[in-house]
Amino acid sequence: MKTTKLATILLAAIGLSAVTAPVFAYEAGDWLVRGRVITVAPNDDSGRLYTDALSPGAYTSIGEGVKVDNDTVPELDITYMITRNWGVELILGFSEHNVAVHKGAEITARGLGMNGSSQVIESKVLPPTLLLQYHFRPDGDVRPYLGAGINYTYFFDEKVPSSSLVAAQGDDIKLDSSWGLAVQAGVDVALNQDWFVNFDVKYIDIDTEAHFDGTAAARLKINTDIDPFVWGVGIGRRF
Repeated sequence: MKTTKLATILLAAIGLSAVTAPVFAYEAGDWLVRGRVITVAPNDDSGRLYTDALSPGAYTSIGEGVKVDNDTVPELDITYMITRNWGVELILGFSEHNVAVHKGAEITARGLGMNGSSQVIESKVLPPTLLLQYHFRPDGDVRPYLGAGINYTYFFDEKVPSSSLVAAQGDDIKLDSSWGLAVQAGVDVALNQDWFVNFDVKYIDIDTEAHFDGTAAARLKINTDIDPFVWGVGIGRRF
């Protein structure tokens, strides 16, 4: 009798725990929505500044060293789980960056009579990115993942800052859009059955060319491989 009662109690406890225990597993059809704070850190070591001031119609390099500054902004991303392990993520957000020439290019430019600040461009950047992800431990409290996909970067609201080295406010400027690959590594750490903390890093291939027309230094262009690392931390929820 005592054995029967003990077995009944144990079975009831197991049943209760099965009902009340958090379920951390990702399932096919789940939506994961994350809000992150990200730092976009360009890896821009290959920019060059060109002008046709020396020979109209023929561009000449006036130095290497275009520098793009960092920016820290909010980001929203949405992942749809195709299976328990595979998901597709769309990343949305925009950042704002200043482009400046390094000292070597600045000295060369000043030798051509271009005076002013080494900052040459201000631009907003919209880089929607689509990634295919593999989640290694969909039922664990700690769920690492890797992703790879494609990025499209659109530059908008381009401006020439006041006292620019190579142009003046109001000069015509346009940055070419960019297509490139993107890779990603991250981890979700469960807080309960739906909420989790997220840590993420991405590398995005972004190349652009800036075109200036009507400047005092004739036509100018800048080739820039931005190629940023994007570091992020945030919180997410499963739906």
